[in-house]
This record gives sequence, C-alpha cells and structure tokens, in this order.
Amino acid sequence: MSQLNRMSRRGALMSALALPLGAGLSLPAGASTARRAGDTKVLVAYYTRTGNTRVIAGQIGRALGADVFEIRTADPYPEDYEEQVAVAQQQRDSGFEPLLAATVPDVKSNETVFLGFPIWGMTAPSVIRSFLSQHDLSGRTLVPFITHGGYGLGQSLDVLAEHAPRARLVEGFSKQCDQERETLQEVTNWLGRINVRG
Repeated sequence: MSQLNRMSRRGALMSALALPLGAGLSLPAGASTARRAGDTKVLVAYYTRTGNTRVIAGQIGRALGADVFEIRTADPYPEDYEEQVAVAQQQRDSGFEPLLAATVPDVKSNETVFLGFPIWGMTAPSVIRSFLSQHDLSGRTLVPFITHGGYGLGQSLDVLAEHAPRARLVEGFSKQCDQERETLQEVTNWLGRINVRG
C-alpha cells in the first residue's frame, strides 16, 4: 500500500471517529477544542477490558489536549471472559468496590473529567464506583463516554449521579461495540464446522 493510501485511510478513520465524538459531546459555550497553557485542566479517565473505550479516550485526549488516566484494579480481573463476567456480577450484586491500582494525585485541579467505561450487566462496572468513591468530583463537570454491546446505557447514569452527586453531569457519548460473548460464540460455532484434522 502506498504512503498516500495509508494517509488517506488513516485520515478517513480519524474523521469518522471524530464526527460521532463531536456530535455526542457538548462543550461549554465559547470553549475551544485545544487546551492552552493556563486554560481549564481536563482529565480523561477510563476503564477498558477489550480496548474499545481506550480508543475513544485517546481521541478525546488528543482533541482536547487533556491528561489521560487509565483506571485499573489492584487485583486484575480474570483474563477469561466468562470468569470475569462472574466476578463482575458478584461485585455488582454485593456492592463491592475493588481497590484501585492508582488514583489521580490532584483530581481537584481538573475542572472537567471525561469518564469512560464499558457497560457490564446493564450498569457501570464496580471499578467505576471505586473511582468515583475515591475521587471527589464536587463542583466538577463530569462527561461520560460509554461503550456497550447493544443494550444501551442501562443504570450507568444512575451510578454516576449517585456516586458523584455534587458533580455537574452533562450529556455524554455512547457507542455500541462488538459483544465479546457473541464473538466467542461465533468462533465456537465456526470451529465446530471446520475440519482441521488431516
């Protein structure tokens, strides 16, 4: 592939991603998409399992010149999808908030916090409750960006409102992404149809 074709394809992909982001996020009147020295500090914090939310976080960070922080648990979730679903359900049902691997040192220096996560079991993952419990967002603007497998936002906005009651929650961005369970089932079905033995 020629350099020109690679550049054109990359530009088209970036433009395609930027359009839904621009349409789904609302910035205060008169706000610029680029942050200059001395301007309001913006933080993009996100949790991801498959990387879908990380892609969006990176785009927001680049577009706004924001600091980007990946939310991780001190004790990682199981790699196996079904095991992780079971752990996530147990945490959700019990109200457990897992310990974070790290926190944002000075979250109060950020006027706006973009918070990204996937929907797990029709709500925000427990690690998002942990993040909000350990970071006081009082007086801050909280902008969610959420990935889901097709069932929508579920109760996730209620979680944000409950765990950050003094933050100004504004309309965010959501995107349907591939369902991991559906992908795994499709691969299993395909493997059942093919003959790989000689």
